[in-house]
Amino acid sequence: QVQLVESGGGLVQPGGSLRLSCAISARIFSANNRGWYRQAPGKQRELVARITAGGRTVYADSVKGRFTISRDNAKNTIDLQMNNLEPEDTAVYYCNIGLLNGSDYWGQGTQVTVSS
Repeated sequence: QVQLVESGGGLVQPGGSLRLSCAISARIFSANNRGWYRQAPGKQRELVARITAGGRTVYADSVKGRFTISRDNAKNTIDLQMNNLEPEDTAVYYCNIGLLNGSDYWGQGTQVTVSS
């Protein structure tokens, strides 16, 4: 069973930066999409950024130009660099791996709070 563990969340002032990291417990050799989602209170979970099986990156319009997703194959992690954070970015952030056969793996989430 693959386990995903997120880290790096916390409290930051508007305009600040955080870097989230998702540690993957096992190597996954099947083609898969890897990404970050977030869920704010009272809202549905939404895609933040994704690296597709083909290596293409996809970003939500609200984070384009501010967030960067990357994968470190040596460390087996998925990272999300978040710059110029806004209060609207406050949410629980979840790491996800989606296999092309429809299987999904999720982390437990890490809280990001942007507030002065």
